[in-house]
Amino acid sequence: MEKISVRNTTRGCLLGDAIERADTSKSRRTGLLERTGLAKGEGLWIIPCEAIHTFFMRFDIDVLFLDRKKRVVKAVPRLRPWRLAFSWRGRTVLELPAGTIEETGTAPGDVLEVMQQG
Repeated sequence: MEKISVRNTTRGCLLGDAIERADTSKSRRTGLLERTGLAKGEGLWIIPCEAIHTFFMRFDIDVLFLDRKKRVVKAVPRLRPWRLAFSWRGRTVLELPAGTIEETGTAPGDVLEVMQQG
């Protein structure tokens, strides 16, 4: 999978520099299910997406729903396994290690920048 970096331009901080892009049917279906955790800087950007579940996952995640302009429309900190989250205004979802939202202060209204690597 292609790796990207995501920066919160509103707060001037890096959310991750080893984030995988999930934009195929298979990668979107699989998501983080095969992972045992996320290290700092890792994550998954799901395109398109307005709802996620954490069924069968083994760890908590932070979830950011973004609109078409990559503005955060909903933030869900520490979503536990076996839960659902959705946003009618969300167009993509950024899944990050639990604690990232709190550590960076990322909140609805913040604008993110996605940077290709390589």
